[in-house]
Formats: sequence, structure tokens, C-alpha cells
Amino acid sequence: MDAFFQLFWLFLIFSTLTPYFQQQALAATRARRLDRLEKRRGSRAITLIHRQESMSLLGVPITRYISIDDSEAVLRAIRLTDPDVPIDLILHTPGGLVLAAEQIAEALLKHPAKVTVFVPHYAMSGGTLIALAADAIVLDPNAVLGPVDPQVGKYPAASILTVLERKSHDRIDDETMILADMARKALNQVKGTVAAILRRKGWDEEKVERVADLLTGGTWTHDYPIDVEEARAIGLEVETDMPEEVYDLIALYPQPRSQRPSVQYVPAPYRQDRPR
Repeated sequence: MDAFFQLFWLFLIFSTLTPYFQQQALAATRARRLDRLEKRRGSRAITLIHRQESMSLLGVPITRYISIDDSEAVLRAIRLTDPDVPIDLILHTPGGLVLAAEQIAEALLKHPAKVTVFVPHYAMSGGTLIALAADAIVLDPNAVLGPVDPQVGKYPAASILTVLERKSHDRIDDETMILADMARKALNQVKGTVAAILRRKGWDEEKVERVADLLTGGTWTHDYPIDVEEARAIGLEVETDMPEEVYDLIALYPQPRSQRPSVQYVPAPYRQDRPR
């Protein structure tokens, strides 16, 4: 019986510590890939990647987004970078807090050396706001950006304001009127932020107004994908020459593993002359 309990405790300790060591090994691999990218490009590389990763205990998935913690960390990395050292930011995010995204965008704008944002898959909402502050935006040919229209609670700000147009004020309840007031302020603030970013990048005023209104005014749904062609049609200068190191990095931020994977393939490059 004593031997059984000893094996049980050893199994429990091993099960508890294994995820920790796996996370440490993964973090070390990520650091090596970042270092490789920095040496190739002579830059400071920063990742802002949000995925559902398993926690080290119990494997509980957590949903991540741009937060104040993220903005603090990115601002710290920028402060530790000499003014003449370029910055490469790898973005993979559904968006998040407007305040945090604005802080990161402002810090990138103030950095004297070239700032490049790499988007291997998507950078929606606040991620797009950050990308707008970069000197160069590099998208994978299939990657997308998104509108930066603000949301008030669970509703798009622009949609809340349509209620004022469709109903007389005496038929609108007080709560909706308050939401509409907040929505108007949110739209003005975010549009002003986007316009200020574009002006500081040297855009002419007509183009600034058009693009800022298009991205913030509720033209599309909040999850509308702006691909490479549409981004260029809007007026954004987008490149597609993605370094291989960026793909290597994003592969090191896996989604939680399920019992049966929904996507499966042989993880090797296929060439036309590959033996069959």
C-alpha cells in the first residue's frame, strides 16, 4: 500500500510539473526565434500575439485580447530600444481595449527609427489601429485587417446612433439615449485618433478624412476582413514579403489541443517534383 501511495504522489508531482517545463521549453524556443529575426533584420522584435493557449494547470483555455498589461509590456520594450534601432512588431490579435491600442500606437509613432508591423494571419480592431501607426505594414497574402469602429457594450457605436435617426426622441428610453451619447463620443474619439495617426504620417487631409471615416464610421460589421487588395484600395501601403521567421514564431503559439484535431496535414513543404 505504501508503494502505491508513493507511485501516486510521484505521478501527481510529475503531472503538475510537466506542463511547467513544457511552457519553459516553449518560451525558450520563442526567444531563439525572436533572436534569429532580430539578427537578420538588425531590429528589436516584439510579439503581440493573442490566442487561446492552455494554462499550465488543468489545461483551461483562456481568451486573450489587447490589454493594459500588453501596452505596459510593449511600451517597456520600446523604451529599452535605442532611437536608431528599428522595431519589428508581430501582430496576431482580435483587438481589445482602445486605450491600450492607442498607447501602443502612440509609442510606435514616436519611435524615430523605422517601425514595421507584420501580420501573418489577422490584426483586427485595435490591432489595425496599431498597424496604422507603423512605417510599413507587411501582410501575408491571405491575412486581413479590420475596421476600428468602437463598440459600446455589446453593440457597435454606429448602430446605436441609427436608433436616433429612426425614432423620435419621445419614443426612445433613457438608457438608449445614454448609450447613444456614449456612442457618439466613442466614434468621435476613435475617428480623431485614426485621423491624427494618419496626419502624422504625412497623409493629405482629404485622404485622412476619407480613410478615418471609412474605418471608424460603421461602414462594415466589426469583424469585416480587409484583405491585401482592399487595404491597398483604401489607400494603405501594404507589403506581402513576410519573413519566414515570422511564420516560425506564430507556429509556436498553438491553440489548445483537442482530442481530435479539426485541421490535419503532413507538416512538410510540398514541391511539384515531390516523389509520389
